[in-house]
Amino acid sequence: MKVEPRTGEQIRDSVLEIVGSTPLVRLHKVTRGVRADVVAKLEFLNPGGSVKDRIALTMIGEAEADGRLRPGGTIVEATSGNTGMGVAMAAAIKGYRCIFVMPDKMSEEKIRLLRAFGARVVITPTAVEPDDPRSYYSVSRRLAAETPHAFYADQYHNPANPRAHYETLGPELWEQTSGRLDVLICGMGTGGTISGAGRFLKERHPQIAVVGVDPIGSVYSEYFRTGRFPQAHTYKVEGIGEDFLPGTMDFSVVDEVVAVSDRESFLMTRRLVREEGIFCGGSSGTAVAGALKYLRTLPGHGEGKRAAVIFPDSGLRYLSKIFSDDWMREHGFLETEMGAVGDLLRAKGLALVTAVPDEAVRTVVGKMKRFDVSQLPVVAGDRLVGMISEVDLLSYLLEGGHGLDDPITAIVDPAPPVVTPETPVDGLAETFLTANAAVVVDAGRVTGIVTKIDVIDHLARKLGRQ
Repeated sequence: MKVEPRTGEQIRDSVLEIVGSTPLVRLHKVTRGVRADVVAKLEFLNPGGSVKDRIALTMIGEAEADGRLRPGGTIVEATSGNTGMGVAMAAAIKGYRCIFVMPDKMSEEKIRLLRAFGARVVITPTAVEPDDPRSYYSVSRRLAAETPHAFYADQYHNPANPRAHYETLGPELWEQTSGRLDVLICGMGTGGTISGAGRFLKERHPQIAVVGVDPIGSVYSEYFRTGRFPQAHTYKVEGIGEDFLPGTMDFSVVDEVVAVSDRESFLMTRRLVREEGIFCGGSSGTAVAGALKYLRTLPGHGEGKRAAVIFPDSGLRYLSKIFSDDWMREHGFLETEMGAVGDLLRAKGLALVTAVPDEAVRTVVGKMKRFDVSQLPVVAGDRLVGMISEVDLLSYLLEGGHGLDDPITAIVDPAPPVVTPETPVDGLAETFLTANAAVVVDAGRVTGIVTKIDVIDHLARKLGRQ
């Protein structure tokens, strides 16, 4: 029975009515090193757990409207899991049966989720050509042809796919940023997200840069750069990249494509959870890793620009993979993980030595000699004021007219590089291109200093244990 809502009630008739309107959240820690304002569109907060909820509703709605899908029918689809989940959710409410065909590299969590909705799930080999009769594209088409009253959703060629993002995701991004958006960055699977949302945003703001992120092994980045169709290779990240060119991929709206490795994807995914508190999936890590690569190529590292990154799905679907240390080590993704600055400081085990702004040059020189250090954080209480180095002191004394009893105030560097205990050690490389040391600040309090030789010692210990 349809119940008419009373005035003031905020009750939706089904979960299908809460697809979309996902939040934008600013990133902070993982984006150090770029100056753009980077915001994440949290598509995993859709009720079915991914950006694909949007296209599932549109594809099913259009098929119902034109008679391709009738009551009691069966929906057949080739999916990496997320589109299947969106379709299964809608099918459960609307009373359709589902058959999903998935490559064997997909996580066990995705398979179990689809079966929980009563769907039949058929697993096919990943490492076969798209036109191979065993591929998940070929098997899904065959099952659709063999199943009575079947609707083949065909997200790779269905124009409802990019249209869903043109009509919903693009407008949401435009409205949530009040039209101040300079870069859209997202992974490319079927191409529907980047093609649909990208086209909408370019119609509103032709200067916006639309950047696709592609896993190494997929064909997109090479095809975009050269126009040649390369041989695809297997990769571990799920849901993005392709070994053929879908009809839903529109490169005319794409300005740049960045290639990202599995290792970069998965380590960034884990960082997003630990540093930003965002429990996202591997394709989100791919998108952020690609975003940082792209933004670092811009003048001033994108200063003054705003970039939106699409986070397609949740980390809950990868507990047995990306968030399993055993799985990560088995596939070589943790072998060279060097830990964070906090790990380095704990291993270093030395007390923090600081200076204060009105301290005499003589006293600071004495501290450097006594503790065998070449730079000191300068603090007022626990608050960072700056840093002073032996080079600063030497230059000051060689200028003449200065004495050992002068306060160091005039020679303190007020803007030293700053990192946090969560900053990855392998992320310090860029810092040390222009500096010899960085001050470690945790919740506004100076907790340490890390130098080039500290990092070298830390890496030597790590590599020595491998």
